[in-house]
Amino acid sequence: MILFSLKKRLSLPITSWQLCLLASIGGALSAMLIVGFTMATTALQELYLSEKDNYNSINELSRFLLPIFGAITILLVSWITGYKYLRTGIPFVLHRLKVAHGVIPLRNTIHQFIGSAIALASGFSVGREGPAIHLGAAFSGYLGSLLKLPHNSIRTLSACGVAAAISASFNTPVAAVIFVMEVILREYKVHIFIPIMMASLVGSMITTSALGPAHEFEYFKTIVLELEHYPVLILFAIGIGILSFGFNKYLVATIKSSEKYHIVSRLMLAALITSSLSFVVPQALGTNFGAIDFSISDNPSLFFLMGLLIAKLIMTISALGLGIPGGAIGPVLGIGAITGSCAAVFIQSYYPETSLTSDFALMGMAGMMAATLNAPLAALITVVELSNQLEVIVPAMIIIGTSCIVSGQFFGNRSLFVMQLEIQNLIYRKPPLEKSLQRVGVLGVMNENFEVTTQLSEQEKQEFLSQCKDNYFLIDKVDNEESKSSVYYSVQYQIHENTENETNDNAELYHQLLLPLHAQATLMEVYSLLEKKRKGAVYIYGDNMDDVLGIITFAQVRRFLLEGNIN
Repeated sequence: MILFSLKKRLSLPITSWQLCLLASIGGALSAMLIVGFTMATTALQELYLSEKDNYNSINELSRFLLPIFGAITILLVSWITGYKYLRTGIPFVLHRLKVAHGVIPLRNTIHQFIGSAIALASGFSVGREGPAIHLGAAFSGYLGSLLKLPHNSIRTLSACGVAAAISASFNTPVAAVIFVMEVILREYKVHIFIPIMMASLVGSMITTSALGPAHEFEYFKTIVLELEHYPVLILFAIGIGILSFGFNKYLVATIKSSEKYHIVSRLMLAALITSSLSFVVPQALGTNFGAIDFSISDNPSLFFLMGLLIAKLIMTISALGLGIPGGAIGPVLGIGAITGSCAAVFIQSYYPETSLTSDFALMGMAGMMAATLNAPLAALITVVELSNQLEVIVPAMIIIGTSCIVSGQFFGNRSLFVMQLEIQNLIYRKPPLEKSLQRVGVLGVMNENFEVTTQLSEQEKQEFLSQCKDNYFLIDKVDNEESKSSVYYSVQYQIHENTENETNDNAELYHQLLLPLHAQATLMEVYSLLEKKRKGAVYIYGDNMDDVLGIITFAQVRRFLLEGNIN
């Protein structure tokens, strides 16, 4: 009974402490999984690296063989889990949120955990945030599915898992919330925002407890950018906008052109490209952190930085485009930082009194993330939290605004994730009507004023209904031997229930066959069943189809769409 009351509460699109509690639990579980994933990746690297992401510590032959062995192991994992479960990462999560309320197949999640850990440890230029988002969404979604919660609340829990995973990965709780609202859900609702915020907070607390309070970007020092640097910053932002367009274009083109080849050929080609470039630029191997640290701390020449940038672009496009499991955000931040370091070296002679390397690297990260993902607010909050400086806001807004305008308006660039979904023919958009109906679960709005009967005559039914208040139903249990179904239900109710803006006190009967619908469904499923005839009703059942919980008519759904109120 308590669980049923909880489900009814969660069916409604309102803020509730119950959903916040579940979001915190799901966020905690997701964050612990991400901490385990991070530790697993680090443990694999420690088998052959003396320092995290420092591939210079191994010889050239080992650097060459490492991605190849990694690709072979990933293929073995893919063969075990099944090749049809290869889809992973942020685009796949976006797709599942639209078509399956955030529920993700278990085999995809297993492949994501093992395959991405191997890819990250093998030196491929992929990020850990893609696997983290997939794992977080899956784990919180599993919690909702285990409790058989309404689909609208499972979707919210999946989004909470994403926030907790991002927060646990980078220790950036605010940026995690904004990223979920701006990129994952692409909408803002208070009843969703608060649980997501709670999950992100829990994720940050867990990663701080397990891995310490520091994050990977503490080497950014005090911002020295001033008003005199802003004209150069705008020119740099234009370059970032063009670079982000080129990155998205060639990555999507690689995905499209490689679809006709088998996964074995694709992964081995990605491994060979990564291995070959490791001879020349070993600093480009691995996640973005090693490349960022090198480009800022070691004062490399402009020529070497340009080579590092080209190698990082090729490695990232080939790895992600050919199917290596991993995320795009990490490499995008790395590419932006290296580009900023290049710009700083180029203009340093004009401003010899100050070192602009770390500032331009941070600005490059902000502009590249914003223009590539079409997520300006998430990019702004990310660099603020990573640098722990509010002074970064004004210059970051300049570069984010300029790069997004240049990339979007002049080159037609869009979000990388949207482009990936389109090229892979994955559904990610829903009409506004469908999005509105998906927010409401049937348990919270169903009519529970009904009586199930099998023996009453028509006259007895008429007399019974005449004594009842409006919106009261009688349900006849009917055996259907032809279809070998256990039971069917037909409904009889007062005629004025089916008329618009009229009152009819006659206790006439309206007969309609009821369609069954599970209690986890939303109003969208009701609309889909009744849309063709635009009339009728469904009955909501629980664990079995004989367990009638309530009734929802098409007139109720129509009233909700027109007035926002179903009663």
